[in-house]
Amino acid sequence: MYKNSSYTIQFLILLIVLTAVFVLNISLGSVHIPLKEIFGSLFSSSTNNSFKYIILNYRIPKACVAILAGSGLAVSGMLMQTLFRNPLAGPFVLGISSGASLGVAILIMGSAIFGGVLSVEFSNFSLAFAASAGSFLVLFTVMLVARKIRDTMALLIIGLMFGSITSAIVSVLSYFSNSQVLQQYIFWSFGSLGNLTWHQIILFSLIILTGIFLAIISLKSLNAYLLGENYARSLGITIKKSRTIIIISTSLLAGSITAFAGPIAFIGLAVPHLTKQIFDTTDHKILLPAVILYGAILMLICDTIAQLPGSEFTLPINAITSIIGAPVVIWLLLRKRKMIF
Repeated sequence: MYKNSSYTIQFLILLIVLTAVFVLNISLGSVHIPLKEIFGSLFSSSTNNSFKYIILNYRIPKACVAILAGSGLAVSGMLMQTLFRNPLAGPFVLGISSGASLGVAILIMGSAIFGGVLSVEFSNFSLAFAASAGSFLVLFTVMLVARKIRDTMALLIIGLMFGSITSAIVSVLSYFSNSQVLQQYIFWSFGSLGNLTWHQIILFSLIILTGIFLAIISLKSLNAYLLGENYARSLGITIKKSRTIIIISTSLLAGSITAFAGPIAFIGLAVPHLTKQIFDTTDHKILLPAVILYGAILMLICDTIAQLPGSEFTLPINAITSIIGAPVVIWLLLRKRKMIF
């Protein structure tokens, strides 16, 4: 009873922190907007039209993408760490991110190499489509392999090999590309939360919600996997079926985030550990909503730092997530002196 009350208080605190970080995030940027104008833009019609346009069309969409990306990466990281019973497994361990990178590399660098000319600019939609196609190709291959093997660790190794193969192809394309093409690809690889329209965000959110729904229906399987596949079988869980659902969930989450926001490191690997250290539990019924909230909060914090308050420049979100987050996890592990798994 005491534990449940403690969890409820922690979730309420996380919701308050998420709201506060969200408001802070949309209040910062190259244009200073007073807090009064922010609330006026959200809840009143009597406000500065320029401020309202910036908030509703740039800052809130970017904050929403940060919440979706942070939550999705955190959930997919938790799924992979539990499935493979490996604390170093992340959302991209099956090669999903590498597949997305390959799709974008073929679009940007391949079109220049084989077409002889570089398109002026690729739209966000075309980049997202190319990344999705690359992720789906790797997912399809991994799913075919998963049907033929029973060992989960073998699947992990195969996923890493697929990642190595796709990375090698990207390296070959990079070698034959000119500096202008490489620069465009590198800018995509930095990751970005602020280039999506509301229509794209709606599509993005539907995919993320589908992935989280699949994770919810896998909660029983995830708790059973903590004690091994034999224990899961003894509970009547069909290993192939549950493993397939978990892989599809991870692929939808990690693949869509890479497609719409680019490859974003650290969040999926670290947030599950951070959550387990603070909540002190391995029950996925508690961990799932917790990692969703922690992932969203951490991504908003990183995005806020990346904006360089008071400056017109924005740092790469991919770099900030690692620079800010990794020391936090190291500190937590040193303080706790153990890793809950």
